[in-house]
Amino acid sequence: MKKFKFTINGNVYEVEIQGFEENIAKVEVNGTPYDVEIHRDLKMTKTPTLVRAEAPPPKGKETRIPKVSSKTTNMAVKSPLPGTIISVLVKEGDKVSMGQKLLTMEAMKMENNVLAEKAGIVKSVLVKPGDTVLQNDILVEID
Repeated sequence: MKKFKFTINGNVYEVEIQGFEENIAKVEVNGTPYDVEIHRDLKMTKTPTLVRAEAPPPKGKETRIPKVSSKTTNMAVKSPLPGTIISVLVKEGDKVSMGQKLLTMEAMKMENNVLAEKAGIVKSVLVKPGDTVLQNDILVEID
């Protein structure tokens, strides 16, 4: 583990500390192993117990979770990475299905397909081949 040289009363000692277990150190002095007791206060680590206050009961309207409409309109397909548009495979008014390839872009020297995340009708195509886009730029809007 760690090696030290000590000189005591003109005598040189080579000491290697091999390990610790609580307050006992295992050392080797000039090739002879020893267990050395260390006189110190042992620090006991204790995991703290978390005590949390009880949450107050909900009042009136808070007991119900408001419903979110499952019909979302105008979904924006965004660029996953900065890159350059290579080809656009859809145009305004096209009907697309979920998972359909909308366009291809080059990002980080790789071609990436951008897919429709929901079925619908293409409301607008905001890019054309050769355009450079940043991450999260809107590429296509689906209604």
